[in-house]
Amino acid sequence: MPIENERKFVLHDADGVLERQLRGRSGVSEALLRQAYLDSSGVRIREIVSDGETRAFFTFKRSVASAVVEIETAISAEDFERLWSLRRETLVKVRYHFTAGDCGWDIDFFKDGASAAAPTYFALAEVEMPASWTTAPPAPAFLQPFIVHCVANGDERYTSKRLASIPHARTMMDELLRAT
Repeated sequence: MPIENERKFVLHDADGVLERQLRGRSGVSEALLRQAYLDSSGVRIREIVSDGETRAFFTFKRSVASAVVEIETAISAEDFERLWSLRRETLVKVRYHFTAGDCGWDIDFFKDGASAAAPTYFALAEVEMPASWTTAPPAPAFLQPFIVHCVANGDERYTSKRLASIPHARTMMDELLRAT
């Protein structure tokens, strides 16, 4: 059973400096994600556009016995559109991915619109670690100046599903910035 072991970091990139740095950076891939949550707990669909290719996925992701189980399978574009009609929460984000050591890093810029050019309303970094790790590695040096909060394990306020609500995401960022 695939177990997810990740840590999240809230980023502050109000001027888009980090996003511009990541775009075109060697070793960093870029993708546009359109994602929706369906009416069953832990079920989502995702469309990923990267390098001119579009792929769609159906995912079940849920906490089970203190671990997060994530099962994902490819679906057709037609099935994605059918399921899209059943969506609840939706989001669009640009994801930059790179590998550092044994870990994969995803930097997500949540968009207030349907395209990569839309304004960013929230930014979040996730590091995916080997299953046996209990402590997150230090963030890469270029990322560190943008980190405003290390998310505690299990803090549901920073799930993509919750961050799909722009008012919620803005409130979370405002609270973090006032606290720093």
